[in-house]
Amino acid sequence: MHQKKRLEIIIEKPALKRACRVLEEAGVKGYTVFPAMAGYGSNMRWQRGTDLSASRDMVMIISILDNSAVKTAIDDLENLMGAHIAVLSLADVEVLRPEKF
Repeated sequence: MHQKKRLEIIIEKPALKRACRVLEEAGVKGYTVFPAMAGYGSNMRWQRGTDLSASRDMVMIISILDNSAVKTAIDDLENLMGAHIAVLSLADVEVLRPEKF
């Protein structure tokens, strides 16, 4: 098994393309995007689809990345996240095929 980092971002859907571009430019080899269905934070509940325009829908981006890409990705994501509702977490993980990440 090989040490990598798992990056998870929950962010407003309008920022998705920019967040993915940040990851790609940081050298991340891949990511997966999921719709975030509902949640609770800042003393508020939210649920996907309650805004008719869907402008506040949230998505979750998950990526496994090499340590060399972490700092660049985090720095650039921090700039993006300042203008959006977003949460970022980073954790140590072990992977079987390190060349994929």
